[in-house]
Amino acid sequence: MNKQNSEMLGSMQIRKLLLKLAIPAIAAMVINALYNLIDTFFVGIGAGTTAIGALSIAYPIQMIVLAIGMMIGIGSGSVFSRAFGRGDEKAMKRAVNTALVMNLTLSLSISVLAFIFLEPLLRLFGATASNIGYARDYLQIVLIALVPFSLSITFNNLTRAEGRPKIAMVSLMIGAIVNIVLDPIFIFDWGLGMGVSGAALATAIGKTASFVYVFSRAMSPKSSLMIDLKQIYKIDFGMFKEIVSIGLPSFVRTAMGGVLIVIVNNLINFQVRQNPELGDPATYIAIYAVINRLLRFSLMPGFGLVQGMVPIVGFNYGAKFHHRVYEVIGYTSRLLFMYFTAVFLIVMVMAEPLFMLFEHDGDQAFVREGARAFRIVALGFSFITYQVILSNFYQAMGYAKRAFIIALSRRFIVYLPMAFILTYFFGIEGIWWTFFAADLITGGISYIFYRSERSKLRVEIKRNLKTA
Repeated sequence: MNKQNSEMLGSMQIRKLLLKLAIPAIAAMVINALYNLIDTFFVGIGAGTTAIGALSIAYPIQMIVLAIGMMIGIGSGSVFSRAFGRGDEKAMKRAVNTALVMNLTLSLSISVLAFIFLEPLLRLFGATASNIGYARDYLQIVLIALVPFSLSITFNNLTRAEGRPKIAMVSLMIGAIVNIVLDPIFIFDWGLGMGVSGAALATAIGKTASFVYVFSRAMSPKSSLMIDLKQIYKIDFGMFKEIVSIGLPSFVRTAMGGVLIVIVNNLINFQVRQNPELGDPATYIAIYAVINRLLRFSLMPGFGLVQGMVPIVGFNYGAKFHHRVYEVIGYTSRLLFMYFTAVFLIVMVMAEPLFMLFEHDGDQAFVREGARAFRIVALGFSFITYQVILSNFYQAMGYAKRAFIIALSRRFIVYLPMAFILTYFFGIEGIWWTFFAADLITGGISYIFYRSERSKLRVEIKRNLKTA
């Protein structure tokens, strides 16, 4: 066990420690989101707006595999962090071994099933006659790399849990740089001229390179993960249940993002059928695809900040340093609220120029309607602060059921019924207003519970002082 990392998590000044862990996580997540954004940019140049919409059709499968990686990574990271705080090396090793076998089994199964049922899946996900070919070309190549992609997500979380966030950052940087360099070479006619298939191949190679790096570092003697491939078959089924229960909120939150894409794509198709004057549904699906990419890129620094918070909460809660837990969640929430509010203001000013980056067909409706939709979606950014904090706080402490309810609330309990209600009354525009309504409602509820948890921590701090 790495004593230096243990001392850092348990004794370093909180603000300094948070930034030390968060900055690499922020950089890694921004870079990860950047190459999705650049994929979209190059596809728009090389194949047009319709092809951008095809990326949205193919994305739910990637979201599901990403969700598996997040579930296992965050669940095993929480188990590992608390065992690290207690100094329990056997539990640390079992957590990592179990996570590796779980990830391999689940991600490979999803990939194979998606290959078998590719055509029906694309139609289920809202593909239209004009974009299904692009979606097929993209997804059948990306599926090849879903296993290393999911494994890299899991090991990025585990390396952060052991206090080595720079490894995760470099891993994602490698994947992003490879993807960005290969995109134009594979897509454009002056290179290999593969179009959408080239974008998919660049993505597949980038994700594989990312996994190779992070796994090689996890195997290093400097790592506290203690991977033993000869003993990899020795998994802990009791720990399997704990990892799933803790990571399930992250799975739901991420996978529901994929489900929402499917629902929104089909709602768009339905609304255009009801109102033919709206034009080609592929235009609105492309708008939604760009909004999703811009959301991931602009909000990722906030999520990276929270990723820096998670191992601090997990370790110090395991070590019963409640005052440090109290301090880090308070400081993180203040920074997160300020950041999300700043992003909201930027979107209000820059929505049109942002959409113009992806328009290469002279489609002014795409820019006009896209900018309006993005501004509506951005209205709720500040309100999601406490939902993000609370969900990750509960996961870090192992409160699986509470984290699950928080994660489920926005993207299922609130969003789905609101989407059908608001589109019934306001048409396609109701889709964009649903984002704001869901963020407002779940953000308000999460803030109430956040204040309650802070009060409980204050009680624990006073109790510790009395017994000291």
